[in-house]
Amino acid sequence: MRPALRLRATTALSLALLLGPLTTPVLTSPRAPAAPRAGTSAPPPLPARLAGTGGARRLLVATAPGTRATRGTLTWWERDADGGWRARGRAAARFGAGGLVEGTRREQGTNTTPTGLFGLPFAFGTEPAPAGTRLPYRPVTPRSWWCEDNASRVYNRWSEPRAADCRAEESERLADYPVQYAHALVTDFNYARPVRGRGAGIFLHVNGKGDTAGCVSVPAPAMRALLRWARPGARLAIGTETGRTAVTRY
Repeated sequence: MRPALRLRATTALSLALLLGPLTTPVLTSPRAPAAPRAGTSAPPPLPARLAGTGGARRLLVATAPGTRATRGTLTWWERDADGGWRARGRAAARFGAGGLVEGTRREQGTNTTPTGLFGLPFAFGTEPAPAGTRLPYRPVTPRSWWCEDNASRVYNRWSEPRAADCRAEESERLADYPVQYAHALVTDFNYARPVRGRGAGIFLHVNGKGDTAGCVSVPAPAMRALLRWARPGARLAIGTETGRTAVTRY
């Protein structure tokens, strides 16, 4: 999914006023929530409120205020031996220029970020993997493509070299985006059994100049930290704070 789109200044300003600074991308525990009032109990952590986590013990949760938002928050959580979830880090996140949409209803070319719970099959990058990376990592070469051609047999797949039936104008040459794809995680949105026309190349990658074309992006230091932290089996949940696409539905 082509990542470079123009920044929407008004959206960024309104979200900054709402959320405040969220750009610290280090793997440290966020500030503990305020103690509940007497006679009340603290709400369970966000991962415990999801419909499911796919068995993941390391979970990334990307949330936006609503479906029209292009800014939000990415928090990464880890499940302890006692079964409790603890936040390990937090960063400001960017979404598609078209906002967010239910993953099963997404249409290719709408610049929307799909909501749902997704696996992270492998990572890639134009730069070497950060030390400590445990996920499979593919280096980007000048011949590395992500096929987004609906007519191709390798639709929504890495193709190196580009398959003969995968049109270049309908696909993405990964080396053309050295900033955004310095480091990235592939999501398995529309991946196992691709539905033509639903969309291809939905990644978690480094910020570009503005909104994405459907991916989720974070600052470069956060992306490097995530690659060092993630383990096979980690998952990414994307959703809104409330409504039909609330992240707790997935």
